[in-house]
Amino acid sequence: MPTLDNAYARLSDFEAMEVALKATRQYLHAHPELSFEEAETARYVAEKLEGWGYDVTRNVGGHGVVARLSAGKGSKGIAIRADMDALPIVEETGLAYASGTPGKMHACGHDGHTTVLLGAAEYLARTRRFSGTVTLIFQPAEEASKNSGAQAMIADGLFERFPFDAIFGLHNHPGAPEGTILMRSGPMMAASDTVEITIKGKGGHASRPHLTVDPVVVACNLVVSLQTIISRNLDPTQTAVITVGTIHAGDAVNVIPEYAKLALSVRSFEPGIRDLLQERITKLARSVAEGHNASIEIDYDRGNPVVVNSPAETDFARIVAMELVGEDKVATCPLIPGSEDFSHFLEHKPGSFLRLGNGMNSAILHSAKYDFADASLTVGAAMWARLAERYLQDDARSPGRPA
Repeated sequence: MPTLDNAYARLSDFEAMEVALKATRQYLHAHPELSFEEAETARYVAEKLEGWGYDVTRNVGGHGVVARLSAGKGSKGIAIRADMDALPIVEETGLAYASGTPGKMHACGHDGHTTVLLGAAEYLARTRRFSGTVTLIFQPAEEASKNSGAQAMIADGLFERFPFDAIFGLHNHPGAPEGTILMRSGPMMAASDTVEITIKGKGGHASRPHLTVDPVVVACNLVVSLQTIISRNLDPTQTAVITVGTIHAGDAVNVIPEYAKLALSVRSFEPGIRDLLQERITKLARSVAEGHNASIEIDYDRGNPVVVNSPAETDFARIVAMELVGEDKVATCPLIPGSEDFSHFLEHKPGSFLRLGNGMNSAILHSAKYDFADASLTVGAAMWARLAERYLQDDARSPGRPA
């Protein structure tokens, strides 16, 4: 009977794929497509999967690609997701494989995420050392602020058309050593809400402010007051962020305008805190406006929910990661105030979202100088392959998957 180490995917199994994985990742990097525009990326991905023998469904929730492969007699199913879209950023890396499309760039590493899952897909199709069904989800429009790719795929019947028991995904992590794997049980990435506030005053001449209701003064008072929500309404051990990202008012120095508009980004890690923030922001904005005899309109848009990793699936992933790369290269991920639409999948199915080290000196995500670390490709691909094999192992083989 094979030992645990050689019964499942190992890093050494992917050494021969390293050159091909780099070529794939750099090709995708040079050909970025924005959210809702990923037609060529989806075609590229689908054709590779079809060539490896997967049952491929295209155009799920837009340009989404779902590939399925079954082996053995097992009834369980696992899903693994990668995102495909790029960002509207002018690249400044100077790389030989830099974006060939001005104003579009893979500045968040989705080219690497897609490549990692393709590497695992090729290996699983070739070896088929699992018993059950693997579902690979290549998602469009993760970067979309509204009606994102995850939501679109769910609305297009993802769970009904392609059933599975648990779902996993990953994102690269600048600031962690290449090839390390980070994870966290429970809340990990924040809910992200957007608030647009329009303050209506009474315009007039700058020299006669007593005849006006100045919306700029109201807006400035509101910006300061909003910061007290975090400092005076939340338990100091809890985490949340309220950021006023934009203020727009007026066009001339000698005119008090009729309107002032603010836009807020609100981040939180617990549903109760999320509700509290909405309640307090709404009430405070209205009271500040009323106190200055202004009127107000509030558009509170809830975006991605909190990424909440299931304890059982996260513990399972941690075991697999330690088997693969060693305990010293597996770490607990800190809370991340950024958001991820993978959270929508986790509202329907148990699963876990992991982070893959992108190097200590990596540029930050969404930077014009960012690049995915090719040194992490084989680790990511091997992790997905081993995770699928271990989750879909035969009952007679070594224990380790969630019940």
